[in-house]
Amino acid sequence: MIIVVGVGADGMAGLMQSSIDELRRATVIYGSPRQLALLDDTVMAPRREWPSPMLPALESLPVDDEIHVIASGDPLLHGIGGTLIRLHGADNVRVLPHVSSVTLACARMGWNVHDTEVISLVTAQPHTAVRRGGQAIVLSQGRSTPKTLAALLNTHGRGESEISVLEQLGGPAEKRRDGTAGEWARQAPEDIDDLNVIAVRYLPDERLSPLPDDAFAHDGMITKHGIRALTLAALQPRPGERLWDVGAGSGSIAIEWCLQWPGCAAVAFEHDEQRRHNIGINAAASGVAIDIRDKAPDAFDGAAAPSAIFIGGGLTQPGLLDACLDRLPAGGRLVANAVTIESESLLAQSYSRLGGQLRRFQHYQGEPLGGFTGWRPRHPVTQWAVTR
Repeated sequence: MIIVVGVGADGMAGLMQSSIDELRRATVIYGSPRQLALLDDTVMAPRREWPSPMLPALESLPVDDEIHVIASGDPLLHGIGGTLIRLHGADNVRVLPHVSSVTLACARMGWNVHDTEVISLVTAQPHTAVRRGGQAIVLSQGRSTPKTLAALLNTHGRGESEISVLEQLGGPAEKRRDGTAGEWARQAPEDIDDLNVIAVRYLPDERLSPLPDDAFAHDGMITKHGIRALTLAALQPRPGERLWDVGAGSGSIAIEWCLQWPGCAAVAFEHDEQRRHNIGINAAASGVAIDIRDKAPDAFDGAAAPSAIFIGGGLTQPGLLDACLDRLPAGGRLVANAVTIESESLLAQSYSRLGGQLRRFQHYQGEPLGGFTGWRPRHPVTQWAVTR
């Protein structure tokens, strides 16, 4: 049995008696140097520091024996507890949680925990904590994380965001520093403690779905706002699913997909180098991680398997549609949009052969016509959607 005991920055003084009793009867205790240093002399068991990399050591823990692991705060909140349960099963792991840094941070900020997103940058890229509104507690990798995140927010038009860096939460050296992302980006303090979390209120609050076209860097190759909404409805994103965005252009479909539900991911295939660059900019500005690859179908090999595929460009490339259908898993959805007669013909043939749904959308924009208003048509879009 592996017994995981959560501990705060105040060490043994903040523990429940049940956690203290577990540590005092332990025969061996694993943890990081910082966590092990929080134990006092009443804990007699040998202390073993985690090696680097840590995962092989976690995998080899002897569950037939009783061993203890010390962890920060709540071990099941972006902590080692979840990893141990995944590796060894819930029946072999018992967790004694402490108050999490997220709960403490929300208490200091006066925020409801249920209204607050939790984002971990312990292993994720910093841009995945960029948001267009709302509030979050961001778990830092170290002392440089607050300035790095502030610089990203400032770069992506969120310099007004309010940032509070909370250090050594719950311990005798607890400290709070407030400012805006712009201020932190220009001149962050040099003495930030490695043990910190960041409370962020993202401003300006521009949470919209779908996003306006001008939220994306593009060269005109973009699935525009209205058609994007219809396309996402046809794709039917679900939590944890992965999209392949083929002929991605600006990456707008892939980005909107990732924003729909927790765990949604995307792979973008685009042959044009500048457009791939734009996809990276747009993904960073929206706080999502997208695997950006070269031309389809050449770059299909090695990409994580899709739950759904969207074809926004390149339909007339010989073999592309069949290659996408071949990669679609059972129950997966494929949606393809066409604006030319040639690509529309290909979709009509596919509909006749495989079924699904074939639709045509025609959007009109009201524009001045002399002293009046007239309708200006946009290119009609033919859409084929099929489930394998």
